[in-house]
Amino acid sequence: MIELIKQPWHWAVAGVMIGLTVPTLLLIGNKTFGISSSLRHICAACFPANISFFKYDWKKEIWNLFFVVGVLLGGIIGSQFLSNPNEFIVNENTVKDLKALGVSDFSSMMPADIFSVENIFTLKGLIFFVVGGLMVGFGTRYAGGCTSGHAIMGLSNLQLPSLIATISFMVGGFAMTHLIMPYIFKLF
Repeated sequence: MIELIKQPWHWAVAGVMIGLTVPTLLLIGNKTFGISSSLRHICAACFPANISFFKYDWKKEIWNLFFVVGVLLGGIIGSQFLSNPNEFIVNENTVKDLKALGVSDFSSMMPADIFSVENIFTLKGLIFFVVGGLMVGFGTRYAGGCTSGHAIMGLSNLQLPSLIATISFMVGGFAMTHLIMPYIFKLF
């Protein structure tokens, strides 16, 4: 049994579990899913400021906070106890493209050339973490939700705004990857 847990599971297992989230939430009370809304609930609960955006009954959505805690705990359990013992393998084409941009460390899921503690307090870190984080936060608020809320929950409910938001997220991601990111890497 332990050997089954230690082996990497097929990606479709996660896909099915994510797919079952939508009907489960709809069946237990017509609830909607989205991670970015959890941040709003946390802010409304912890910082009851005189801001109209945070003035609502966040206690009705407390289940969402438990969901986020479950996601966090699942990530910790998965990384500490269920991690893949095999070497991490990155597609050769991806390695070639990233090496052309100056990324050379492929020892883990996130390249240390970009995602390391040393980079946080550099200009590169400022651009990737602070500016990138602000752009994601602004985009999430402007779109009325995050990729998980729109792409998983909204598309499952056949909502046109979610289709538009998901297409926009994808176009923005492709544009960043192929048009903007190479220039950012050339600066460093």
